[in-house]
Amino acid sequence: MSRWLRAAALVLLAASCGGGGGGESPRNLDDACSILEQRPGYFRAFRDVERRWGVPVHVQMATIYQESKFISDARTPFRYALGVIPYGRQSSAFGYSQALDGTWDEYLAATGKNRARRDDIRDATDFMGWYMAGTRDSLGITTRDARNQYLAYHEGRTGYLRGSYNSKAWLVRVAQEVGNRAVIYEVQLANCRAAR
Repeated sequence: MSRWLRAAALVLLAASCGGGGGGESPRNLDDACSILEQRPGYFRAFRDVERRWGVPVHVQMATIYQESKFISDARTPFRYALGVIPYGRQSSAFGYSQALDGTWDEYLAATGKNRARRDDIRDATDFMGWYMAGTRDSLGITTRDARNQYLAYHEGRTGYLRGSYNSKAWLVRVAQEVGNRAVIYEVQLANCRAAR
């Protein structure tokens, strides 16, 4: 194999690895301060979104915890035919924010951020801020209301208006957990050196 071909193969191999920890989440996800100490770039991204879209840091963090557990390349599980043959994923949700392809495309068109990626914390949080600010503007749900913002995020605004979540006891429970986690994160962040 020629030297050039070997060099090209190494570059492609390195590029396919994606860098940055392979999507791994920080340790101790129940401690907002620990998360931010391990990943200082997260806090900068969260603060930028809070300034731009008005979504508090603790609401962003609670939503990302629920959606991806802070795993940058999180995907939905595969579906299986006959219990063993994989035939695609349950949805197109991907990344920190678990944004669906169609909603992500709307975000790209609305913001002009054509190079944004769902597995980049800055882009994923900006997407969440954009979506939650739109929910605030169209449905009147304050961006501090993590529970109802999460229901609208999960079901879509039209589904939220229809009350589709009311027939999903598991989702109502999860939304309450998001709300509770947001409160816990808020208290932790108030006492946290990383958030100063």
